[in-house]
Amino acid sequence: MRLAWLTDIHLDFVTPARFAQLCDDIQATHAERVLIGGDIAQADDFATWLEAMADAIDAPIHFVLGNHDYYGGDIATTRQRAASLTARRGAEVGWIPEQGPIALSETTALIGHGGWGDARLGDFMGSTVMLNDYIRIHDLLAVASDKEALKRALIRQGQEAAAILRRHLTEALEIAAEGVLLTHVPPFHGACWHEGEISDNNWLPHFSCGTVGEMLVEVMQGREERLTVLCGHTHSPGCYTPLPNVEVLTAGAVYREPVVDRILTVA
Repeated sequence: MRLAWLTDIHLDFVTPARFAQLCDDIQATHAERVLIGGDIAQADDFATWLEAMADAIDAPIHFVLGNHDYYGGDIATTRQRAASLTARRGAEVGWIPEQGPIALSETTALIGHGGWGDARLGDFMGSTVMLNDYIRIHDLLAVASDKEALKRALIRQGQEAAAILRRHLTEALEIAAEGVLLTHVPPFHGACWHEGEISDNNWLPHFSCGTVGEMLVEVMQGREERLTVLCGHTHSPGCYTPLPNVEVLTAGAVYREPVVDRILTVA
């Protein structure tokens, strides 16, 4: 099976012509499924863009949400929009946390969750970074003036992502020898690439999901099954192998120039 993987496509920045070209590019891959790793658009329009893409291509789309997909909204309502889209068009476009483990073949299963920059890695309290997330996402804006409260809110999001992924990964490995995990935020320090280097302690708390990384090591360590993790968020590519049976691919991205990042083949 051929999988087309895209992430950080930020369709709210593109022209209609560029969107049409992206759909043509996806079609040209002859992919049997399309994986979109978040940062599709914003809270009020990501579902509209996904429906337009589903109408333009012949392969089903599986997606997770990125931080930008919550901009202009709150977390619960944005996720409800993703779940409602899946209820309407799940055979054509579906939010993976709502779908649960998806059998791609007799040996490979897909799981996913966007994750969150969860303040666990690096030095959050000493960081000088103020992401737009903390202004544009209503839940975070409500606590942004209190850094300790903001840190607690970010950690809760990471814990929630890890709990969902732990359950789905365990279920997936019961039916498949290979797993593909689609996420948005890199789950390891070593996967948090920026322009060929690993993010430093100032940026790392905002661009990695340490709780998910810890969970993946706990579940995968010593197992025969293999896991490929697909992530983005940093807009810079790289590859990291935290365990012999776990490979983490981080994709690059450029605003206004969305592309198919990679074609993967699963048996």
